[in-house]
Amino acid sequence: MEQTKTELARIIRERRSVKSGYLDKEVPTELVTELLDDARWAPTHGLREPWRFIFIPSHEKEEFVESLVQTFPRDMQENRRNYFSQPAAFLIAIMNEDPRQKQWEENFGAISSMLQNFQLLAWERELGVCWKTNPQIHEPKVRELLGVRPGEKIVGFIHMGFFEQQPKQKTRTPIEEKLTIYKK
Repeated sequence: MEQTKTELARIIRERRSVKSGYLDKEVPTELVTELLDDARWAPTHGLREPWRFIFIPSHEKEEFVESLVQTFPRDMQENRRNYFSQPAAFLIAIMNEDPRQKQWEENFGAISSMLQNFQLLAWERELGVCWKTNPQIHEPKVRELLGVRPGEKIVGFIHMGFFEQQPKQKTRTPIEEKLTIYKK
């Protein structure tokens, strides 16, 4: 017999990546700040908090997109302009890199946990988000545009916006197919 799901379990199961269909509605800076303030309570090894964020608010988006598309080859610029014009705002997630593999992986795990918290909190507030790791996150011109320093990595562009149409649920593999119980 399955237990009644908690509110947290319901939100985890219902959350969707919102990739399109954003409304032409401002994403308030105060809301993003509030969500990040709660999301920062994610697990972080040694309390390193290996993250920082750059918020591109709705009223700055058009100018940002124009600067961003200039980092792409000329024949891709119109395509990228259309693509980046869809979200209402962006949050760029940046992590501190560490030359030691264990610490690098811990830092990536920490910022990933924080971003999952952010996505769940955003969903709860009916703000659609999608964590994108497109090739521009590795482009030196984009790093320069954003002021990403040596020793930092762009973990992703978080596309954001309010939406009307909730994306359809996709099937997930039953956990029993992914779980092995160790027996001596």
